[in-house]
Amino acid sequence: MRLTVAADAADAAELAAAEMTKTCAAAVAVRGQAVVAVSGGTTPWLMLHRFAQADLPWASIYVAQVDERCVARSDARRNVTQLQQILVSDGPLPPANLLPMPADAADLERAAEQYSAMLAELAGPATILDLVQLGLGSDGHTASLVPDDPALDVTDRTVTITAPYQDARRMTLTYPVLSGARKRLWLVTGAAKAAALADLLQGRGNAPASRVAREHSTVIADTAAAHVPVDSSTG
Repeated sequence: MRLTVAADAADAAELAAAEMTKTCAAAVAVRGQAVVAVSGGTTPWLMLHRFAQADLPWASIYVAQVDERCVARSDARRNVTQLQQILVSDGPLPPANLLPMPADAADLERAAEQYSAMLAELAGPATILDLVQLGLGSDGHTASLVPDDPALDVTDRTVTITAPYQDARRMTLTYPVLSGARKRLWLVTGAAKAAALADLLQGRGNAPASRVAREHSTVIADTAAAHVPVDSSTG
């Protein structure tokens, strides 16, 4: 697990966008396409604004969701609304290459199966994504894998539905697909995340984030979250 510390959230977003761009370019060069999954949040939106400015073969890039609230598509809490605006409406991604989770379906379990099948069709039977971009909650959750949720124990599916968390149930990628990705990009900002980030970097505790594979993982954090000097790194 490699740590890069940025001065602030904006710089962290810039570095994360550069990492995504490099990964996508390499994947297209090797496999003819790139399939990535992204999380929601204020700093990830900054990252995606910068990512959308990259000189990439966008027709060969597919962007999936790491997780989504199970609410109506028109609900302002849906992450896909921002993804659509940043990457498609204002950006270069072809509409068909944005892969929104069907989190407003009447049958959520069936919808999760369908999303899993779609990802497998793009990323191969084992659903090996080129990159998953992850956030980190102050409670140590990542994606919508939260403490004590039954979703933590799902190992036979790549997409599942959680119990209610805060304001809604969630559709989320599971550990097998998060840990099976070729690269993991953690984007962590803000002092509220400092304790959870320290645990993640040291590999201690039993928070959900600690169960994601550590190899081929880059953590980009701001100084508020990392509490270490800029340009520090950890193995």
